[in-house]
This record gives sequence, structure tokens and C-alpha cells, in this order.
Amino acid sequence: MRHIFDEQLKELNSKLIEMGANIEHSISAAVEALLTQNVELAGTVKADERLSDKQEKQIEQLCFELLLRHQPVAGDLRIISAALKMVTDMERIADQAEDIAEISIYLADKSYIKQPEDIAKMAIATKKMLKESIESFVKRDLELAKSVLEHDDVVDDLFRKIRNDLTELIHKNPDNGEQALDLLMVSKYLERIGDHASNIAEWVIFMIKGKHKRDKMAR
Repeated sequence: MRHIFDEQLKELNSKLIEMGANIEHSISAAVEALLTQNVELAGTVKADERLSDKQEKQIEQLCFELLLRHQPVAGDLRIISAALKMVTDMERIADQAEDIAEISIYLADKSYIKQPEDIAKMAIATKKMLKESIESFVKRDLELAKSVLEHDDVVDDLFRKIRNDLTELIHKNPDNGEQALDLLMVSKYLERIGDHASNIAEWVIFMIKGKHKRDKMAR
């Protein structure tokens, strides 16, 4: 029975990696669509989000099967509990990537009041956090999980810079207000993605150490 359990854990790892890769693609496509004002590319994010929903259900089903069939305790139970919590955060990240894509479509025919290069930097940082948080789960790597939490400061600093820059543009010209709010929302979604990746890392730490800090308020 232990052999079967271990094989199913390997399957769980693979499914989490696959879902993570799909969500990374969603973030990349949504932000690239914003940068290039490419409506067609933004439209592909919806299909990615539907795939993420399907992957979430498959992972949940596998976790429930592991719980019911094997009735794990201690460390094994923490692994499955962490995976169930992680996949919820991952699905929310997929939703927020879709939200960014929708704003990208809305802004596709408008001239930018400011080129969103800092938003592109935020996207790179959040994708790194997502990838490494999942990797830390698969490898049971405590230090990598901790480094994800530290990297959240990079995302937060970029968000503050974008917010300040956009606020200054509104002060200079109130007509910039509507687009500034749209771009601020994009950066806010990316900040939330960083928060969700941090939550995933916190669940990895819980899995390894048996202790968990309170989730960041990421909705």
C-alpha cells in the first residue's frame, strides 16, 4: 500500500507542476497582451483559466482519494493538506491573470499615459515566486520556500512605485485618472498573485515544519 501511496504522491507533484506551468503562461500572456495591446493574445488567457479549473478539480480529487484510501497521518497528512490549500491559491492566481487580460483588452485601442515596464517587472517577479513555491513543495525545500517569502518584498516595492507614479500622473492631469486606475488594478492583481504565491510557500513550510503562519489577506 505504501508503494501505491508514494506513486500517487508523485502524480500529485506532476499535476501541481503542470497547473503551475499553465498559470505561468496565463500571467505571461496577460501581461504581454497589455504591453503589446494584443487582443487576440489576451483572449487566450480564458482558455488557460478553464484548463486551470479542470486541473484544480483533478488535483482535489486525487487528494481526496489519498485521504480516503490511505488515511494518512502526521507528515503524509500535512503533504495532502498543504496541496489542497495550495491549489486554491493557484486557482485564484489563474482568475487574477484572467482579470489582467480583460483590462488588457479594454486598453488595447488606447494610448498609454505611461508605458507599463514596471508592470512587466512585477509579472516576472510573481512568476518566479509561483514557480519556486511549487518547486519548494515538490522538492520539500524549506529554504526555497523561505526565499519566496523574501521575494515578495520585490513585488510590493514595485507596486508602491507604480502606485506613486500613477498618482503623480493624475495630479498633473486629472484626465489621466481612468486609465491610471486601470493600470493600478493590473498592478494590484499582480501584487495579489505575489501574496498567493507567498501563501503557497507558507503551506510548504507548514508541511515541512508542522507550523503555519496566518495566511496573507489575498482575495
